[in-house]
Amino acid sequence: MHVLGLVAKPIFLSPTRFLVTWKKKPNRLALVLHSTTALAYSPRLTKDPALPSLIDSIATLASLRRLTEAFAAFSLLRLRSPSSHILFRLTYLLLNSATEHQSLPAGEQLHAFSISFGLFYHISLLSPLTSFYLSFGLLHSAASVVEESSYILPWKLLISSYVRNGFSAEALAAYNQMFSIGVVPDCFTYPSLLKACGEAGDLDVGREIHRSIESSGIGSNIFVTNALVAMYLKCGELDVARKLFDEMPARDVVSWNSIISGYASRGLWMEAFELFELAMEGCSEVNSITWNTIIGGLLQKGDHVKALEFVSQMRLSKTGVDFVTMVIALNACSRIGMLRLGKEIHGLAIRMVCDDLESLRNALITMYSRCKDTRTAHLLLRMIKNPSLVTWNAMLAGFAVEDRAEEASLLFREILQSGLQPNYVTVVTILALCARVANLQHGRELHSYITKQEFTGYRLLWNSLVDMYSKSGRILEARRVFDAMTDRDEVSYTSLIAGYGMQGDGIAAVQLFDEMISYGIKPDHVSMVAVLSACSHSKLVSKGEILFNKMESTFGIKPRMEHFSCMVDLYARAGLLEKAEEVINKAPFQPNSAMWSALVGACQVYRNTELGEKAAMRLLEMKTDNAGHYVLIANMYAAANCWGELAKVRMKMRDEGVRKAPGCAWADLGNGFKPFVVGDRSNSVSPDIYGLLEGLAEQMYDEGYAICEELGYGN
Repeated sequence: MHVLGLVAKPIFLSPTRFLVTWKKKPNRLALVLHSTTALAYSPRLTKDPALPSLIDSIATLASLRRLTEAFAAFSLLRLRSPSSHILFRLTYLLLNSATEHQSLPAGEQLHAFSISFGLFYHISLLSPLTSFYLSFGLLHSAASVVEESSYILPWKLLISSYVRNGFSAEALAAYNQMFSIGVVPDCFTYPSLLKACGEAGDLDVGREIHRSIESSGIGSNIFVTNALVAMYLKCGELDVARKLFDEMPARDVVSWNSIISGYASRGLWMEAFELFELAMEGCSEVNSITWNTIIGGLLQKGDHVKALEFVSQMRLSKTGVDFVTMVIALNACSRIGMLRLGKEIHGLAIRMVCDDLESLRNALITMYSRCKDTRTAHLLLRMIKNPSLVTWNAMLAGFAVEDRAEEASLLFREILQSGLQPNYVTVVTILALCARVANLQHGRELHSYITKQEFTGYRLLWNSLVDMYSKSGRILEARRVFDAMTDRDEVSYTSLIAGYGMQGDGIAAVQLFDEMISYGIKPDHVSMVAVLSACSHSKLVSKGEILFNKMESTFGIKPRMEHFSCMVDLYARAGLLEKAEEVINKAPFQPNSAMWSALVGACQVYRNTELGEKAAMRLLEMKTDNAGHYVLIANMYAAANCWGELAKVRMKMRDEGVRKAPGCAWADLGNGFKPFVVGDRSNSVSPDIYGLLEGLAEQMYDEGYAICEELGYGN
């Protein structure tokens, strides 16, 4: 069989059989092929009258993607012993056709033919052969074509393909091989090489290439300089990159984007903002990447309003906003509760026909959820045919924001039914919600799910379980989870310390805190609040004082308002009212309502009406809208038989428009916590709830406790 023969026997075709009359503009390949036919008509090239027609047939068949027939015609042409020039040109054009129409066997046969007839090393054939193999991702085959070439173009194609496919080491190895045989890179090869250095983090080779660029005299080329800046930024040489940027005679959008992104990626937002302003002042073009980098930086810094202002400016600029901008803007809206603006962005997304993008839909669901419009968020979720886990998690977070545990639990079951595997984000979101609303039933279900799925490596999950059991009053279960953990941090200890504190077991809380310190785990300000609060509930005054005094000297934690509030509560509960007042007066902060209310409550218990009245006046001066504070003051006056002062407090409540909301609580009836409101018997489980309350009241009486009613505010 012939090298290029695609049939067992030669097929003798009529030259006129494949003639085509063009009735419309031919494509680029056809034009090139017909130009080759014109060359064949030259008397200097051939004297065979059938050759022009046969060449024309090959050109036409190739342009029509009929490569099998084109190769059969090419086999016939070779039987007529055409000149090497005609063979070369047709090989070149058939190779381009094989590349364009993605015919691997055809290209491989042409490669073999070029070797057999000595055409392989021709400069004009090496590049198409390299491109052919690269188009199929056959980098090894392309490298075998290029390896001994003394021309730059095939090397450039190979190196850029290596970099594009993430093979930085291979790209640099190709550069070394190319350099060893004397091939010098040009201004189009250097950017790919520098990108490979940046991706590989190879600063030494990058510097070597930089020296080569300077010696070659193309250092002023903007594409090369941009690549140098990007390489030094990737390798952590920010100062060198900035020096190169400042020395550039001209800059384009790539230059500005690279240097701004370089500062932004290191959290140097002030410098990034300054560079952005310089770019805008110089009327330089900045693309959406630069805009989005700056807007994202403002969002990261917490300047949500300014981020939205920049979005507005970007929309009015030539660049215009894209879907990434809208995702960032929706994130900003969700952080500051700007529902109206979020809806406007939603409308813009619909007009730009990009509202069906998953990332944008997730951002919309998050925005509506955080802005407490869970109805719209839920509608958006239902509009998605096959929601991803990220989308489900966004909706779960929305229910969590509104403490809607039942809906979140139903949604979790729906995720399982959809066939998706919930990740730790899904479980942590619901666990945190169960902890906040003390939903023990759902929390236990999640505990079982976590155990079955073997989420052993996620400390955050186990911390959430400890927190959930602690806040639900199940301190023994919390302790079992805690003891089973192999990797604990300050959050693990803090959750359990807080649980012991709420149960009134301050000694256990302090022992656990000491254990945490002995293991070298440094407490944070939340840990200190938990242990000081535990001391307060158990009246461990001395231990509380020691821990408070150690905060800054031993633990390096500067006391905050909440720590001083804990100390006020500690002294107040222990009856040390003067000390509590002293802490309030000496605190480096303006006393808050929590401090004064703690003192008022203690004055009621210990019958110190004089100090209590002073604290009450300070509390009323704050014009608090917390009805509980007014009730606390009223109860203090009632306990001291100061009925006139009590009447004034009630009048002030009426004048200020403060109304006491009905008391709401939860009762665990064995199948989860059920909410109930004071005086409401419409609840389906009211008989069970009030039966439980009566039993608790009897136990309290038996233990010697007196149940005090809030005068005038309940039955």
